[in-house]
Amino acid sequence: MDQFFKLKERGTTVKTEFIAGMTTFFAMVYILMVNANMFADPFGDGSNPLGVSYGAIYIATAISAVIGTILAGVLSNLPLAQASGMGLNAFFVYTVCIGFGLSYANALVLVLIEGIAFILLTVTGLRKKIFDALPDAVRVAIPAGIGLFIALLGLQNAGIVVPDTSTCVDLASFNLLSQHWGDIMPMLVTLCTFLAIVIMSHKKIRGSVLIGIIGGMVLYYLLGLTVPGFYAELHIQFISPIEALKEFSTQSLFKVFTDGFDFSAFTAKHGSANLILTIITTALAFCMVDMFDTLGTLYAACERANLLDEKGEPINMNRGMLSDAIATAAGAICGTSTVTTFSEVNAGVAAGGRTGLTSVFCGIFFFIAMFLSPIAQLIPSCATAAALVYVGILMMGSIKNIDWDDFKISVPAFLTLAVMPFTYNISYGIAFGLISYIVISIFCGDFKKIKGSSWVIAFLFIAMLLLTH
Repeated sequence: MDQFFKLKERGTTVKTEFIAGMTTFFAMVYILMVNANMFADPFGDGSNPLGVSYGAIYIATAISAVIGTILAGVLSNLPLAQASGMGLNAFFVYTVCIGFGLSYANALVLVLIEGIAFILLTVTGLRKKIFDALPDAVRVAIPAGIGLFIALLGLQNAGIVVPDTSTCVDLASFNLLSQHWGDIMPMLVTLCTFLAIVIMSHKKIRGSVLIGIIGGMVLYYLLGLTVPGFYAELHIQFISPIEALKEFSTQSLFKVFTDGFDFSAFTAKHGSANLILTIITTALAFCMVDMFDTLGTLYAACERANLLDEKGEPINMNRGMLSDAIATAAGAICGTSTVTTFSEVNAGVAAGGRTGLTSVFCGIFFFIAMFLSPIAQLIPSCATAAALVYVGILMMGSIKNIDWDDFKISVPAFLTLAVMPFTYNISYGIAFGLISYIVISIFCGDFKKIKGSSWVIAFLFIAMLLLTH
């Protein structure tokens, strides 16, 4: 393993990689339950408009995560992890299927097209050139933007940041006089876990993130003793692996081939011209979001792990992107939405992950979770949320390289890092950053500095925003 993964060369050990893989798994395993719920019951009323079961999607999500994550580790030797992407799954379910009226199998065809296109782009090297088209002002801001996005996810998962009708978001109430202790307790667990991770990290304790998550879980269940009815209301649903596998084999696996290419129901209602436009714009949206989500996360994780080459680019970048492309195609065949590299890999990097062995261990945990479903429910979200907030802080370091006195740099950089959390989408942040950079450069006399490829990417982003959003 040392020779294959270069453990000594990167200053790590099998134990450290194991802890990092487990940390990454705990940080992102929520996708198994979230994705299955979103496909099987998108409105929370049991209507099941897509006609696919929880168990089928749970298995499909787990298998695609195993394929993508282990493939990333073996091919690129980077501490990456992949699964059905958040945001992309919502776009699949709520926009493509429910909004546009395409069937579950029809939508899988678009994901398969995206995966095949990405494989070709990666093999030819065009995918990396697309990322090179981004100006430095945008690229430097990407890690910080993802950091803010991850921190926001953590605070929302913990229930500390809540929706508000007038201001969109608000701070949850900690008032003991007006709020139920059972609602306040998980938020306090998050804060205690977060501070524990920070203190242990400052003392350079190895595996501080994982130790913090496990400690937060223990604290959560201990404090549950102080909440009336806590354990009675604690429902941990264990799906029969055999039953789930049966549902997967009949409802999801190969559905893209057996039913996906039959668009007759859609064309009968909307016409052939509408079908062509829908396929083009939807495939474009899938491609743009996945491409820049993956590239942004890959760049941020490798920068944090000190795995950039002399040009400031992630090592084995093409191989990492190829594993993502293959996993997306495999995910479509299994029956789930676009597979992408998760930003939560930064939690594993923070725990010391430096090689693909982290990914292999994470993939093994996903494989185990497939049969011991859902093992992640034992880890409360308030514990993993603390790790996400901590990782978000770590990723903010890149903003020190931004020249805030030069508006030609600071404005695109700010839009990149601000739009990501505000819109819940990494790609939108990159889009606003790139487009603003081009507009400012034109009117400031720096027209010649704009790369030709930057124009192409900006045009595609504009088309995506105007035609698909």
